[in-house]
Amino acid sequence: MNIDNLITTFDNAVRTLHNVYGNRRPNPAANIEAAELSDDERKHVAGLMRVDHVGEICAQALYQGQAFTARNEKTRNHMLEAADEETDHLDWCKQRLDELNSHTSLLNPLWYAGSFAIGAAAGIAGNGWNLGFVVETERQVEAHLDEHLQELPEQDERSRAILQQMKEDEIRHADNALHAGGKPLPQAIKEGMRLMSRVMTTTAYRI
Repeated sequence: MNIDNLITTFDNAVRTLHNVYGNRRPNPAANIEAAELSDDERKHVAGLMRVDHVGEICAQALYQGQAFTARNEKTRNHMLEAADEETDHLDWCKQRLDELNSHTSLLNPLWYAGSFAIGAAAGIAGNGWNLGFVVETERQVEAHLDEHLQELPEQDERSRAILQQMKEDEIRHADNALHAGGKPLPQAIKEGMRLMSRVMTTTAYRI
């Protein structure tokens, strides 16, 4: 591990946790008029968007942790490219939270640190498992996004447009990792990931 990798990893963590990421693609909701939401609906949508923002924080950390310990340069570059592409998601979720007069999770540093450690362990496990971890992560994020799309108030087309585009991106990233040689993870690891995800989503919805 050289000094350049250390600097890149540290820089990404700082930018991710301080909302300094910017985006290349326009916000999918940019041309959609904001709908009227009741106070309860606004709070619920903000909770959902906060969970989705945390999911992207965790994805960033997982990718960076995997890249940090990846044994294969091609795999490392794959992780960094995927992380870079998903900074759009962070920005879109943050913009929507601002519109809803809400905030990102106060526990983001904790989510990032834990996910980075898991990603680093996956990277150490080897190339196939590293990519397999990406596949499973993206599939689980896709499932969460499906649930949130169902839970959104019918009139909230701004949030819906953001989550739909995020879902399409997650599907593509999972397929890319699978085609690059990702191995199916053992069922016990998948269940452990789902358990951790439930803890995260329940907490991040409120905090």
